Amino acid sequence: MMRSIALLLIALASQVQVEAFQMQMNMPGMVSKKVIVTGAAGRTGSIVFSLLNKDPRFDAVGLVRSEASAKKLIAKTSCNLEEIVVSDVTQMEFEKEAENPHPWPYALDGAEAMVICTSAVPQISKVSIIKAMLKIPMNILTPKKKAINFRDLQFKYKPGQYPEMVDYVGQKKQIDLAKKMGVKHVVLVSSMGGLDKNNFLNQIGKDKNGEGHGDILIWKRKAERYLCLSGLQYTILHPGGLVDPPEANKMQLVLDVDDKLMQNEKKSIARTDVANLCIAALTESGGQSVSFDCIGRQLDEGEESVSSAEETLKAFLKEGKTCDYALGPKGM
Repeated sequence: MMRSIALLLIALASQVQVEAFQMQMNMPGMVSKKVIVTGAAGRTGSIVFSLLNKDPRFDAVGLVRSEASAKKLIAKTSCNLEEIVVSDVTQMEFEKEAENPHPWPYALDGAEAMVICTSAVPQISKVSIIKAMLKIPMNILTPKKKAINFRDLQFKYKPGQYPEMVDYVGQKKQIDLAKKMGVKHVVLVSSMGGLDKNNFLNQIGKDKNGEGHGDILIWKRKAERYLCLSGLQYTILHPGGLVDPPEANKMQLVLDVDDKLMQNEKKSIARTDVANLCIAALTESGGQSVSFDCIGRQLDEGEESVSSAEETLKAFLKEGKTCDYALGPKGM
């Protein structure tokens, strides 16, 4: 009996030591690498932040624009309030250094890397939903016609949250912030399809005449070029269609460049896989800058397991490939 109690106490003591070590590793200023995650309350950003927060190699700080986003992130990840910084980077004035040499919150100081997960997010037009529903009876009676034609649905961006402001101006500001703070490595989550000016994603936010606030892939690519010329080490990810499948992490990651993967019939990737690639970029890049496209695929016959994000990225980096920003239509 006494022996069992003694063994139990030893086991508990060991667990306490492990947890104390993990807490120490996650404390700012210790061995762990401090990483800022912008857009941390978003669907992909929250996964990146959560994975970093659980990893003793990192000290994650979630940067969000509003208190509402901070509450959203806490609800998603059960993180502590001290691990979140509420600040609108777009309002920071870096040009007036004499007046304010430190325009960012001090809680961001000491960061070695930044993962940018911000993106303009369109909202579906309620009017287009009503119009599509009114067409259902006639569509049902028409042979070979679907009840709802999803192309009839229209999307738009909230005022002030257009792709130009979020994906270009906003991301430029974040890159400028990284430089001012002495951040060494920026990981940017962008999007595949940037070489095609006519990609359907660029039409979102425009009217039938092509007028309006759209061209999200064009603005994203311009921000990528800005990062490439910043002098910072960078890793730019171009995910295919982002999905949240229950079988996440069971897809084999495929990396390539210059929209070659757009030719695949299936070109989606799990958000969790994208998040894992972001973390792999922080650990496996070795000072090498790279820009690549990424999707997931089903395992081929005879394949028994998937390669990890770290293994996939390391193998890709050895190939020496990266996206060519001289490609694409003029203006992209």
